[in-house]
Amino acid sequence: MAAVTTLDAATSARLRPADLGRVASVGLRTRKLRAGLSALGIAIGVAAIVAVLGLSSSSQAGLLAEIDRLGTNLLTVTNGQDLQGKTAELAKAAPGMISRVGPVSTVEETGTVSDVHAYRSPLIPSINTNALSVQAASLGLPSAVTTTVAHGRYLNAATATEPVAVLGAAAAERLGVTRIFPGERIWVGGQWFSLAGILEPATLAPEVDTAVLVGFPAAEKYLGFDGHPSTIYVRSATDQVAAVQSVLAATANPEAPNEVSVSRPSDALVARAKAKSALNGLFLGLGAVSLLVGAVGVANIMVISVLERRSEIGLRRALGATKGHIRTQFLSEAMLLAVIGGLIGIAAGAGATAVYATAKHWAVIIPTLAWTGGLAAAILIGAIAGLLPALRAARMSPTQALWTV
Repeated sequence: MAAVTTLDAATSARLRPADLGRVASVGLRTRKLRAGLSALGIAIGVAAIVAVLGLSSSSQAGLLAEIDRLGTNLLTVTNGQDLQGKTAELAKAAPGMISRVGPVSTVEETGTVSDVHAYRSPLIPSINTNALSVQAASLGLPSAVTTTVAHGRYLNAATATEPVAVLGAAAAERLGVTRIFPGERIWVGGQWFSLAGILEPATLAPEVDTAVLVGFPAAEKYLGFDGHPSTIYVRSATDQVAAVQSVLAATANPEAPNEVSVSRPSDALVARAKAKSALNGLFLGLGAVSLLVGAVGVANIMVISVLERRSEIGLRRALGATKGHIRTQFLSEAMLLAVIGGLIGIAAGAGATAVYATAKHWAVIIPTLAWTGGLAAAILIGAIAGLLPALRAARMSPTQALWTV
């Protein structure tokens, strides 16, 4: 028995790769539709894995580039709550006190104008506020939050004292204002305000995007604003951010620093990216399910193939093919089917990543782990799915295979 096994192995080893490839592809070439449908499940699963890992890496690279562009040295100081749970007030002198901190380079502020809303016209029902806020804003706000003017102009020393407004990007969209035309106006606090400009999106300060910005003097004169800032934007030396952050609360409100909130917007961006990447596990799980379905499809087609090709198996055995030859043929056929599905999946996943990343202006990154892992998973699935049918085919004796035809 040992001698027969040794002879089998030696004969099987003499099967050349070119011959093995030709023999393994016979079943796929003669049953193209069935083979294609079986490979589809594996292709979908591998494509999902490659796309998830590729998009995750590309989005992280895009985020890092965006953070580098916007800077990590922006800090925001906002009014917190007092011991009674009421909203505390930042002192009017708080921006000036913060500007005296050595490493601080820029201090700009906004102040929420309470109980005042903005509408496209006075004919709009008062309940339709579009979730917009009216904010008094300092003149250097755009540069502090790293945004620019998309249309028109920002406030200056003259317009900040008059009923003139600038819209954040989201505010302009919700009000239906796409460009600034001469005489363009909106209804703010029961009176007309001229529109001076529209800002680009402020990634580090999304609250600015949904705001209608007016000058501090105009807010006090026309809208009854009390002059207290509600958010102070602070830029500091990059290597001193932590030190500045630790003293901002006490500097803004020495009597009650616990009533002041200090945050770093770039940290929020990173946290948001991590929350998005937490969904990667879900999509990878869906990809694994697709791979499992593909494995079942491959196993199914191989079992049917063995039954349909009994005459071929019997004829080959009668002509001298060993059990090892038959086993290798059907196992290779299953692995070839899985590899084809895997390669199609890698191409589809990489293509989807490239298209989406390019649309988002991210660097296109396909991690080595994504495509090598996807291909390895496809090969492993093909081997596992084809093992039982291959063993079954190898166990058929020539007489049994030919007799059942």
